[in-house]
Amino acid sequence: MSDEVFSRIDASSHKYLEDLKEFLRIPSISALSDYKAEVARCAQWLKEHMITIGLQKAEVIPTSGHPIVYGEWMGSDSGRTILVYGHYDVQPPDPLDLWQTPPFEPSVREGRIYARGAVDDKGQVMMHLKAVQSLLEEYGKLPVNLKFIIEGEEEIGSPSLDEFLVQNKDRLSSEAVVISDTGWIAPGVPSITYALRGLSYIQVDVYGPKSDLHSGSYGGAVMNPAEAIACIIASLKDDKGRIKVDGFYDKVVELTSQEREEFSKLPFDEESFRQALGVDQLYGEEGYSTLERLWARPTLDVNGIWGGFTGEGSKTVIPAEAHAKISCRLVPDQDPEEISDLLETYIRKITPPGVRVEIQRMHGGKPAIVPIDHPINQAAARALEKAFGKKAVFIRAGGTIPVVASLKEILGLPSILMGMGLPDENAHAPNEWFLLDNFYGGIKSVAALWLDLGAA
Repeated sequence: MSDEVFSRIDASSHKYLEDLKEFLRIPSISALSDYKAEVARCAQWLKEHMITIGLQKAEVIPTSGHPIVYGEWMGSDSGRTILVYGHYDVQPPDPLDLWQTPPFEPSVREGRIYARGAVDDKGQVMMHLKAVQSLLEEYGKLPVNLKFIIEGEEEIGSPSLDEFLVQNKDRLSSEAVVISDTGWIAPGVPSITYALRGLSYIQVDVYGPKSDLHSGSYGGAVMNPAEAIACIIASLKDDKGRIKVDGFYDKVVELTSQEREEFSKLPFDEESFRQALGVDQLYGEEGYSTLERLWARPTLDVNGIWGGFTGEGSKTVIPAEAHAKISCRLVPDQDPEEISDLLETYIRKITPPGVRVEIQRMHGGKPAIVPIDHPINQAAARALEKAFGKKAVFIRAGGTIPVVASLKEILGLPSILMGMGLPDENAHAPNEWFLLDNFYGGIKSVAALWLDLGAA
């Protein structure tokens, strides 16, 4: 049955590309207030496009920030309902001088489409809409009921989404969420992400004397806050890369032997990875491979450190204060609030005498995992293989998608992460691009997934 709709997708590829270009031309930059009207315009465009392709209902729903676009088609005989999540907002395009072509004037070169939002996430949202359009044009109906929530604040942390989910819990009732905002482990290797790491982020502020002091007059008489924060940071890990915070690993779910074996089979070359990063050697927690450390082990990193005199020349000063930003990537079943509690307790315990420490909690997100053998994960794997002609692999991701945890906690829904991005597509950077073969193959994959679920 998929052959017919695949042929339709092939025949409509040029039109689908033009629709994607129109979507990409709207500079829906959620982080910049000057673009608020453009974000709203993009939401309205998306709503109208949903109606154009055949959804039964679509609306722009205001929030305390940028609007959410909701759409649905609820005429399936199968009785199955799936929720699709995505986002239409994009990152700022700076620095503009590094773009080969303007970020909001889509350009196709060598089988790629270049524009801000091409892969993150407008191109992947458009895959879902074009799968719906193709199925409706070919069969007059969809194999499953579909609901869409496409938000406009993902790139700024989705501050309005949880409230929307709580207020619309009944309306969003479904059996699972499908999200295409992830990628493949390598070109030509269709991949499904089944686990994400969480996040705990804090700022450590160390205060000493009431003002900066002359190091000649006061050096040796007071604790230097810059030295104190260096001591704190140096005490967070041992020489084998293991985090020393009491209780940090207590709830970590260890990798199974099968998972470690499957990781080892993936097309990942540690030496090529090292060379691409430009470092002399890779480093991390002893006893684990690089992929295991990236995907399935918790981490602690210093993201920034400052204090005292850093200008040109010399100034003999003992700074009155020093600061550091520290993030931890978390794995199942670690809780960001619990980890922040443990961090704060440990840091206070190891803070040198003579200074005062304060901890600011910045933000966090829970880790997420959906078992590989979940029926919809398996259906997604079959759909990818049908569309791309290659068996899909299951991977984890080192980053955090907070909405996945929200969808689980508020709606009780597992998230199937079926993205089509590639590792070097410059998401969030100049010259962002999306491989057109993956765009068209993604449309086919989504259509095949709905056909598979509708036939089950």
